Amino acid sequence: MTVWRPPQQIRVKVIGLAWRQDRLLAAEVEDDGGHIKGIRPLGGSIEFGETREQALQREFREELETAIRIVGPWHLLENIFEHHGATGHEYIFAADVELADASLYARDEIRYSELDETAATARWFGRDIVRDAGIDLYPTGLEKLLSRWRD
Repeated sequence: MTVWRPPQQIRVKVIGLAWRQDRLLAAEVEDDGGHIKGIRPLGGSIEFGETREQALQREFREELETAIRIVGPWHLLENIFEHHGATGHEYIFAADVELADASLYARDEIRYSELDETAATARWFGRDIVRDAGIDLYPTGLEKLLSRWRD
């Protein structure tokens, strides 16, 4: 098990909002004990000299081995959070995406490896599943901009 703490610097990230009807593709986020405490859409950090579009394309190639097409406007979230006593601060660009590999839409569970070879699992989550299970959606503030999840 990998113990993660946020770096003590501002990070700039991208996430892709892939949808299967009203279900969002998101990775499980575990606490230090290995219990699922939340979910977050797939993506990662923008590298120096990379555009947000390039970063999002790279992240999906690395994580799911698929190309994507950005199909919605960009949104910007500021996320200041605490994780096991450590404060994190990040700016996250988010956009709706379509997956080029259509077979991924048929899979309920997608297992993949992060760049550091940490095993990860992504699933298609509906708003009801997130609420009923009592898990959080990351980054903070994301649910407010998800039009497919509005009442």
